Amino acid sequence: MYNKDTIYLIGDAKTSSNNPIMQKYNAFFIGLVVDRTSHLIVDADCSATISLTSSFVKHLFEGQSMLNVDGVIDEISSRYFGSSQKALTVAFKNAHIKYKQIIES
Repeated sequence: MYNKDTIYLIGDAKTSSNNPIMQKYNAFFIGLVVDRTSHLIVDADCSATISLTSSFVKHLFEGQSMLNVDGVIDEISSRYFGSSQKALTVAFKNAHIKYKQIIES
C-alpha cells in the first residue's frame, strides 16, 4: 500500500481532562505516513472517539507538506473546530519535530 519512500511517525499532545479523547486515550495522537522524497503526507489518522473526526483529520492532512508547518496549522485553525483543536496543532508540531530529526539524520 505504501511505497518504500514512505515513513510512519506519531505526534502526540495532551488535551483538556474533560475531553472524551483524553478520557479514553489519556493523550491525543496523530499518525502520519509521509513520503520522504516529496515530504507530502500521504495518509493520516488520529485518536478520536468519533469516526468522522478521524476522517476529517485524514483529509486535512493528506497532500500537505511536512515542511509547511504554518500552512498546516492555518488549515487546522480555519477548518477544525473540535474540542481538541489545540491538541491537534501541538501533535502536528510534535510530529514535525520528529520528521525533521529523521530527514536530517
